Amino acid sequence: MFSGSMVALVTPMRADGSLDSDSLHRLVEFHIENGSDAIVAVGTTGESATLSVEEHSGVIADIVKQVAGRIPVIAGTGANSTSEAIELTEYARQLGATAALLVTPYYNRPTQEGLYQHFKAIAEAVDLPQILYNVPSRTACDLLPETVGRLSYVPNIIGIKEATGDVRRVQLIRDVCSPDFELYTGEDGNTVDFILAGGRGVISVTANVAPKLMHDMCQAAMQGKAEEARKINDRLALLHQSLFSESNPIPVKWALHTMNMIPSGIRLPMTVLSEKFHQPVRDALAAAGVLNPLNE
Repeated sequence: MFSGSMVALVTPMRADGSLDSDSLHRLVEFHIENGSDAIVAVGTTGESATLSVEEHSGVIADIVKQVAGRIPVIAGTGANSTSEAIELTEYARQLGATAALLVTPYYNRPTQEGLYQHFKAIAEAVDLPQILYNVPSRTACDLLPETVGRLSYVPNIIGIKEATGDVRRVQLIRDVCSPDFELYTGEDGNTVDFILAGGRGVISVTANVAPKLMHDMCQAAMQGKAEEARKINDRLALLHQSLFSESNPIPVKWALHTMNMIPSGIRLPMTVLSEKFHQPVRDALAAAGVLNPLNE
């Protein structure tokens, strides 16, 4: 259903932590104009953990309305409570989201059977395409390929965002999944290799600041133009690295603020990027040619 560069959009906030809908609307237009293939609303990069249910639903509604069907909107609706994830996913369906992205339950550390039952329950409760999200570094929980294989045959579960960083998992997952199950990487740095191995794209942090380059790189990789794709990736390499100099989304929000795209706000317990990382992020933006978004 989806392919290419799908931006894991930040949620703009003012310095006091309040939501900034005007900046959100500008970001949406920036991404549509610069080729982002889909927007992921209120995922972990969108600070879903610190938004209330009302705010969470409001941001999804705002993005869906602004996008107006021009590109898909994938709503982040995962939770470590199955009932809460069902509630958020149903809200996303009612609000007109194209699909939902569901992170594995964090902190609980469920068994593989628990993960299967969790995602199966959500898929059966809400008639909306759903993408699994595996990011063990953030959740202390690894959704293993054999469990993904079982889930791939559950109606409404259409793909997975695989963020272990291990490209070998593409084939391991592909071998046990339904033929139409889609794989997306959550690691910007391995996007080219992931697509060349059979993936369909990336749900990207880097695309927040370099949407056109990420789109072009994904298109080249999907067309088998490996050399062209790697050349673009070389230009982005410093960004991939520097945008994780501190916990996501701290660096990417600071980068967007430096680009005059959003205010400086971020919610506790996240804090503004440490000063020692300011210059490396600036240097990475400059190396990619995106310090001024008008140059993109």
